[in-house]
This record gives sequence, C-alpha cells and structure tokens, in this order.
Amino acid sequence: MSARVTRLRQQVPLLVWLVVVWVLLWGTFSWANLLSGLLLALLVTSVLPLPSVATSGRFRPWAALRFLGGFLVDLVVSSVEVTWLAFRPGRHRSAIITAQLRTDSDLLLTVIAEALSLVPGTLVLDVDREHQVLAIHLVRVRDEAHIERQRASVLGMEERVVRAFGSAEDVARLDSPGTDTRDTDTPGTEGTERMSQR
Repeated sequence: MSARVTRLRQQVPLLVWLVVVWVLLWGTFSWANLLSGLLLALLVTSVLPLPSVATSGRFRPWAALRFLGGFLVDLVVSSVEVTWLAFRPGRHRSAIITAQLRTDSDLLLTVIAEALSLVPGTLVLDVDREHQVLAIHLVRVRDEAHIERQRASVLGMEERVVRAFGSAEDVARLDSPGTDTRDTDTPGTEGTERMSQR
C-alpha cells in the first residue's frame, strides 16, 4: 500500500505536466480537453511507466540561487560569444573535450548535462554513467589554456548543482581531498581534446 502511494506521489508531477501539454496542444481550455488529457496521461503512465529515480538529495535554497545565478551569467556570456562568432568572418577552432565528474547520482548527472547543453556554444555529446565522464563539444576554443578553463567551468557547474540539490554524501565527495579530475585513468579519456578548424 505504501509503495503504491509513494509511486502515485512520484507520478503526480508527470501527470500534471502531461495534462498541461495536452491542453496546450489543443490551444483552448475546456473540460473535455482537461478530462481527455487526464485519461491519456493515466494511460501513458500505466502502459509506459518510467523507472523511479532515487532522490537522496536535498534542496538548499541559497545554493540553488547561486546555481541559477551562475547559469544565467553563463547563458548571457555564451550567447554574446556565439552571436559574435556568427557575425565574425573567418575560421575558428572547435573541440570535443571530456570532463571527469565526481558525482554518481543519475539525477544530478542529468541536471548537469541539461544545464551545460542549454548554454550556447556547448553541447553534451555523451554521458559515461559508469565512469562519470561527460564528452562535450565546444563551438570555439582558442588554445590549451582556454580548454582547461572550459573544463574548470564544467566542474564549477557540477559543484553548484551538487551543492544545490545533492545529498550530504555528494557534497562530501566534492570537499574530500584527492578528487582532482585533471589526471584520470578512466578508459577512453586519453587524448581528451579533439580540435577541428572551421
């Protein structure tokens, strides 16, 4: 009984979201659209249930504000840089880099990858869940030092996300010594930069 109640409580936000999307797709609000959206949402979540995501973290408001502020700054700065590239003639170098993260939470990895992909100029190409490695495409890089700054920026994003939404264990992993991610023996991370001229 309690497992069913817990599952229903986890499904409520998804049900609400599906109903809202259904009503928006129709373009008008009516009781028929609302009820048909609810029935469709119940059918979809029953036939195609999503696996439950372990949420062992906790929400920290001040750290969440810091994450949001940093994300907005990255968004504005990157938007200006990508806009400048669009109007600037000539060739530039792009690169694919990897970043070794410290968190192993599926939820936090998803938030980090989504936040990075929403920033113009960066796109997460692959997430190696087993080794906590992100492969990221950078639209423009200047030199090796710029690549290291971009990697540090990814780790900064990870830190802000973990401090905002992570568990005590995730935060402790950030603060523990020996978590330097520059030298890693993770398979597939040798030669982490691939640059191309455009």
